[in-house]
Amino acid sequence: MHRQPARFRLAALVAAALTAACQTGAPPQHGGAADTLPSPAAGSATAGQPQQARVLPGLEVLVRDSLALVRGKRVGLITNQTAVTSTGEHAVDLLARTPGVRLVALYGPEHGVRGNVEGGVQIANQRDSATGVPVFSLYGRTQKPTPEMLRGVDVLMFDIQDIGARPYTFVWTMAYAMEAAAAQHIPFVVLDRPNPITNVAQGPMMDLEIRTQRIGQQITGLYPVPLRHGMTAGEVARYVNREFRVGADLHVVPASGWTGGMWFDQTGLRWINPSPNIRSLNAALAFSGLVLAEATNLSVGRGTDAPFSYLGAPWMKAGEVLAAVRKYNLQGIRLDTVVVTPAGAQPHHMIRLAVTDRNRVDMPFVTLALLTEIKRLHPTQFKIEDPPGMTQMLGSRWAMTAFERGDDPRQIQQRWTQQLAAWRQMQDRYRIYPR
Repeated sequence: MHRQPARFRLAALVAAALTAACQTGAPPQHGGAADTLPSPAAGSATAGQPQQARVLPGLEVLVRDSLALVRGKRVGLITNQTAVTSTGEHAVDLLARTPGVRLVALYGPEHGVRGNVEGGVQIANQRDSATGVPVFSLYGRTQKPTPEMLRGVDVLMFDIQDIGARPYTFVWTMAYAMEAAAAQHIPFVVLDRPNPITNVAQGPMMDLEIRTQRIGQQITGLYPVPLRHGMTAGEVARYVNREFRVGADLHVVPASGWTGGMWFDQTGLRWINPSPNIRSLNAALAFSGLVLAEATNLSVGRGTDAPFSYLGAPWMKAGEVLAAVRKYNLQGIRLDTVVVTPAGAQPHHMIRLAVTDRNRVDMPFVTLALLTEIKRLHPTQFKIEDPPGMTQMLGSRWAMTAFERGDDPRQIQQRWTQQLAAWRQMQDRYRIYPR
């Protein structure tokens, strides 16, 4: 029998400890390389805050009071178009003009440094047009910085706006880079930003078998978190670094003024599309569930005016699906039928999803219920086109088997709920921000 590498045996122990924590309420022990964390208390929002708060991203906090982390050092920055200040200045431009900061390399994730490349398209190395700084692609031949890419870098920083869903690749680009920095003994700094869809965790937990058996693409689920994970990038970094013994010299510069229950449109920050098809906060929230359908032959509205607002296909009996899902009493969402023609495609019979109460809706369960009824009503037309990808997004073989078997989604959700109880205990140990 092939013996698993030590890090995977350790990950299994962490998973066992997490399960035990759910049963006993006692937190598992953990250790590993320490990370540093400036206090976010100054400027943090209080219970009586107005609807619109003034939130400063970690980028501004770095320049304001944490420049000692990078002063006089050669800095590499993993970034994209979302890395802007509260006034709209890009991180590259701000750091390039900040005394004591020497920006020597940029690294672009999926969609590129400027965010204008479609998902899944590989990107070549280039130079930044504004500064001339070399840009290395982390979504081309490699998704992890190589030693050659890090040569001459004294500190590696990450500043990208995530959207809070496991299959979204940015936090896993961060995790890969943190691993690479640890291997080269380079400090790793996360300039944190809010989780735009809050600290609420929902949906399926990813089992360790997805990672250890390399089911699906690791860049869409490198470490075990729920589908809607409820963490900021900085919190994910702390979790991964400690629980999986990455050993990085990690420093998280928190966003100032954000609390865990705050939605992005309450921060006062400007929304910038993090990728071409996530064009609004509503789309980011919907993605945390509708992404389950992307491994099937259903459309989620790519090529329409509102991607991640629809679910359907040319052959779908939308009215029958709508009638069938009424028994689930879905909360916080309005569903109706519509015919939509995505660019370059034939007309699709769609369910249109409109969130009516974002604090009550559970998008992973909404999507699971819809997929279950679509599959039941269309046994020959509905196809899972990427079974490993579907398994990865559902988080486990057992959930995939239950879905394929046609189990009641409410039974699947019950098991998810048990897993989430354990996850929330884990999540609490790595929180940076007040609830």
